[in-house]
Amino acid sequence: MRQSELVLAVYLPTALLALAQGLLLATLPLYAIDLGASYMLISLISSAAAIGTLVADVPAGAVLHRIGLRRSMLIGCALVVIGTLGLTLDLTPELIVALRVFAGIGTALWGLSRHSFIAQAIPPERRGSAIALFGGINRVGMFGGPAIGGVIATAFGMQVAFLVAGVLGGCAWVAASMFIPRDAPDQIPKKGASGARWKIVRRTLKENAADLSAAGVAQLFAQMIRQGRQILIPLIGAQQLGLNAAEVGTVMTVSAVIDMSMFFPAGVLMDRFGRKFASVPSFAIMAIGIGSVAFANSFVALMVAGAVIGLGNGLGSGSMMTLGADLAPAGATGEFLGIWRLIGDLGMVVGPLLVGAFAGALSLDGSAIALMVTGLLASLTLAFLVKETRIMPPPENEERNVVPSAG
Repeated sequence: MRQSELVLAVYLPTALLALAQGLLLATLPLYAIDLGASYMLISLISSAAAIGTLVADVPAGAVLHRIGLRRSMLIGCALVVIGTLGLTLDLTPELIVALRVFAGIGTALWGLSRHSFIAQAIPPERRGSAIALFGGINRVGMFGGPAIGGVIATAFGMQVAFLVAGVLGGCAWVAASMFIPRDAPDQIPKKGASGARWKIVRRTLKENAADLSAAGVAQLFAQMIRQGRQILIPLIGAQQLGLNAAEVGTVMTVSAVIDMSMFFPAGVLMDRFGRKFASVPSFAIMAIGIGSVAFANSFVALMVAGAVIGLGNGLGSGSMMTLGADLAPAGATGEFLGIWRLIGDLGMVVGPLLVGAFAGALSLDGSAIALMVTGLLASLTLAFLVKETRIMPPPENEERNVVPSAG
C-alpha cells in the first residue's frame, strides 16, 4: 500500500478520533465533579473506557476475520461516536460509566482492526516507521485535545465539548468509510475457519513459548511504566513539591512535546537497525527519568525528569505495536493481536494501581523507585530474552503493494 493511501485510510481518521477522545481527558472528570459524583465514581468514569477496551480485546480479535477489517473499523468507530454523543444528554454518573464502557468496546475493535490493517498492508521492512507515525498521531491528538476541550467547555459548556468530540468522531467514520479499501471477495470467511485460525494461534504460542512469554512480559512492564508516569508526576509535583496546577501542567506539556517529536527517529531506528535498537534504550531512559522524579526537589528538577521520561517514551513510539505485528502468525493476525493488546492494556491498568499501592504502603518516592525497576526490567527483558524481529528489506529494496487480508 502506498503512503498516500495509508494517510487517507488510517492516519486521517486516527488523527480525528484521537483529537475527539483528547477533548474528553480534561472535561469528563470536571463534568463528573459538577454532577456531584464521589471520588471513586469520578475515577471509575475516567477509567471506564479503558476497562471496556480491556474486556473487549480478545473478543474483538476473534471477530475481525468474521466481519472483515473495513467493517470492524467502521463498527468500532461508530460505537465510539455513539458513546461520545450520548454524553450530551442529561445522564446520571452511573449511565456515563456505561457509555464510556460502550465507547471502550468500540475503541478495542477500532484499534485492533487498524493495528491488523497496518500489520498486513505494510511490508515488514517499513512497518516500524508506519506504526511509529501511527503512535505519533495519537500522541498529537491526545496532547492538543485537553486544551481545546477546556477552552470549548469554558466558553460554551461541557456538553458542547462532548458534542464537538462526537462530531470529530463522526468525521473520522466518514473518512474511514471513504478511504479504507473494501475486503476482496476471496477474504470472506469460510465455514470452520475460526477454529483453524485459533489452532494457528495455539500452535504459535506453543512452538515459540519462550520468545512470546518474554515478549509478553516486556509488553506488560512497558505499559505499566508508561501509564504509571501519568499519575506519578502530578502527585509528586502537587503533594511533595507544592506546585500549582499550571506548573504541573507545564511539566507534563514539556514532556509531551519531547515525546511527540521522537516518533520519526523511532521509526527510522526500528526499520534500519532493528526493533530492539529503539525499544531497549527507550525503557532504560524512561526508568532513569522515573527514578529522577523521586529525587526532584524543585519545579526545574521535576521538569528535567519529565523531559527525560518524554525522550524515552518517544524513542519507543510504536515499538510494542511493531513487535506484536512482527510476532503475529500469518493467517491469524487479528486473534494474536487481540491477546497481545490485552497484555498491554492490562499493564496500562496495573501501572496506576502500582503507584497507588506503593504510595499507600511506602511513599510516592517508593512508587517512583518501583516504576523505575519496572522500566529497567522491561529494557533488560527486551535486550536479553526477546529475539530481534526486524526483517531485512529485499535486495533491490523494491516497493511492494500488499493488499491487507481480513484477518
